[in-house]
Amino acid sequence: MLTRLTRPQALAVCALPVVGLVATAVFVPLPFSVAEPGMTANVLGANQGQAVITISGAPTRKTTGQLRMTTIEATSPDADVSLGDVIDGWFRTDQAIMPRDAVYPSGKSTKEIEQHNTQQMKESQDTATEAALDYLHLDGKNVKVTLKLADVGGPSAGLLFTLGIIDKLDGDGSGGDLTGGRTIAGTGTIDADGKVGAVGGVALKTQAARRDGATVFLVPKDECSDARSDLPKGLRLVPVTTLKGAVDALVSLEKGKGSVPSC
Repeated sequence: MLTRLTRPQALAVCALPVVGLVATAVFVPLPFSVAEPGMTANVLGANQGQAVITISGAPTRKTTGQLRMTTIEATSPDADVSLGDVIDGWFRTDQAIMPRDAVYPSGKSTKEIEQHNTQQMKESQDTATEAALDYLHLDGKNVKVTLKLADVGGPSAGLLFTLGIIDKLDGDGSGGDLTGGRTIAGTGTIDADGKVGAVGGVALKTQAARRDGATVFLVPKDECSDARSDLPKGLRLVPVTTLKGAVDALVSLEKGKGSVPSC
């Protein structure tokens, strides 16, 4: 015998599967990574007890100020990120929810991803050296540059490596420092021709930069909009597209002359 349900009873019965689905979704792993501001490192100094930039075959200069490369820290590629984590991250300014494939190469194991990031860092360091020596018209056969930065992968420190090499070898070109004694931070890839490329995670990197004392942040021009979102107070954005543009902007800042681009 069938009993007709009242409207409240029917709604209650229908609600049970929905509640079950929502409760399950909260705990089901999703294809996202949770990212937050990471470490920064002064490429003109030391990291974990080792000089980041070592140069032989050419005279180097003593520098003041800092050039800080920036990073983000993301959950590991095999970490479980739930709906609750995603919702929490959307409402926080110190975190970003990013598709896992945008952070890590898809279809690769954790070990393969680590190897990939290490290889990207090595290629970035080689290209940064080539771009810096070419900018200064120095022969790479005579000048040896060694770059060491432990526990960091990927290509996004390319611009800062290049600027660090230039500052150690030539400064602003007239006896001064590229930094002007400031703490300058930034991000961006570099190619052998000195073109600066976008990297992602800029809004988090600006937070890391300001946290570690930077007052100026060099950002790939295409990422100005992202960098302006939640920009920390006291941090000046300087958009760049080329190595020459970045050097010119820093020299103008140092000397207080000439135009300095802004986002």
